[in-house]
Amino acid sequence: MSQEGPQEILHLVETAGAEPDPGTSLALNLDDTNSPADVMDVLSLRPFVSGEHPWSKSTRLEHVKPNALLRPAGSRVLREASEDNKHSVLAAGDGWMLLSNRWSEGTAYVAVSAVTKELAASVLEEAVRDATAPPVTDDTKVEMGFWHHSQPMPRRRQRVISADAWADIRGNYTAPVAEALDAVMALEPGRITGRLLLLHGPPGTGKTTALRALARAWAGWCQADCVLDPEVLFSDPGYLMHVAVGADEESSSRRWRLLILEDCDELIRGEAKQSAGQGLSRLLNLTDGMLGQGRDVLVAITTNENLAQLHPAVVRPGRCLAQIEVGPLTRAEAMRWLGEDADPARIGPHGATLAELIAIRNGERLPGATARSTGAEGGFYL
Repeated sequence: MSQEGPQEILHLVETAGAEPDPGTSLALNLDDTNSPADVMDVLSLRPFVSGEHPWSKSTRLEHVKPNALLRPAGSRVLREASEDNKHSVLAAGDGWMLLSNRWSEGTAYVAVSAVTKELAASVLEEAVRDATAPPVTDDTKVEMGFWHHSQPMPRRRQRVISADAWADIRGNYTAPVAEALDAVMALEPGRITGRLLLLHGPPGTGKTTALRALARAWAGWCQADCVLDPEVLFSDPGYLMHVAVGADEESSSRRWRLLILEDCDELIRGEAKQSAGQGLSRLLNLTDGMLGQGRDVLVAITTNENLAQLHPAVVRPGRCLAQIEVGPLTRAEAMRWLGEDADPARIGPHGATLAELIAIRNGERLPGATARSTGAEGGFYL
């Protein structure tokens, strides 16, 4: 909210038709951070709050067709607003009102209020009929959601990202790690025994690459979501509830979800209880506490911390689906990875990380101290 700009209050009160119930007027505080679409969101609630339209039904859509109207043909358009990546329409018909918010990445939200339950359902059904298209199938791509905290509510944007098949990148990992990841990649819902997947080890060893391959391997039964601000997620209960719990879905269409949290060193290291407040407790509650009960949610965490430095509550038996230390390839494995043209002088006795091998293959000059010893931090790329 603006700290200096003037603030106006918009009162929305029913003036025609049914007499509004006492206390059902709406007041919207407006300042220079609000947009016309924000006003339309509130206007759409007026007939529901007043009691003129006591029934409401809504839905969220993905893969929305560019030409989808998202309202019944012949409806009256009351308001329309466009922002950088959002288009909103407020429409009405006999006994109903509809709000549609469409985002440029192909998602949408449609809500209808009406005088009867049946009318609300039928208007919504007509508005979204044939509005979506099946996603384009590409074995080298996978859909991933990206969450970030925003006002007035957290936002999730879905993107199609590149993801290698596990069989194609298995050789990027030292033998014990590859075998452990084999078991994780082959998992199915009925064989899940823990809710936390922990990948730890030095930067540049391929932890993120493995998670992208995992999202592809599990695509048939699990939706992968990357949380861009995990430190905010576990410090804000409302954000956590929105991301982890979400809306109830029909049991027939319900899917598992994998929340990916990268570089969460401060959250799960030994002194996390003091440095991260209640964040660690909320993480544990999500994986096997009350919050996680009845929710098909898995949490994958990457960290550069050594296992001995992690909080014992995180790695206790029964909590982890798997905890895998992703380290460098041995010297022999690194030489095989580089192939016949490998220069033995460029591989030290302790082997090399995936990032170092890629740099060597590309002819880059490595500094005297390798990436493993400089403390360079990884991102969502390797």
